[in-house]
Amino acid sequence: MNTSDTSPETITVDDSNTPEVETAGAEPNTSMQEYYKLQQELYVITLTITGIIFIFVWVFYSLNIALNYLIGATTSVVYLRMLAKEVESIGGDKRSVGKTRLAIFVGLMILATQLNQLKILPIFLGFLTYKAALIIYVVRTSLMPNS
Repeated sequence: MNTSDTSPETITVDDSNTPEVETAGAEPNTSMQEYYKLQQELYVITLTITGIIFIFVWVFYSLNIALNYLIGATTSVVYLRMLAKEVESIGGDKRSVGKTRLAIFVGLMILATQLNQLKILPIFLGFLTYKAALIIYVVRTSLMPNS
């Protein structure tokens, strides 16, 4: 043993053969990561569907109808965002669900009925875009669970 050498030695440990021990705090962290991944995926699917349908409606109908659809789809994304925030807060202090999400939809429908430029059906169908995204996600994960 050489005592004159004072440089620190680097020791590497191979943990490939040791079993992983999960702590109680690690599981919620991975669950929240999975939740955030799901949330991002739903946003991407919703925005992709919105873009595709907007272009098709613009081509086959008119720009006015397509913009009405876009108003509903934008409200759909806002609704989905509010829903995601509410689901995220359920584990915390908040125990009851809010009704502000419903107020957004009702307000949009009242606005659509009062203004002559807005059409109710395209706005309503645009609002349902987030549901189409949910259906696509569920079908995709049911048919291809490993992806």
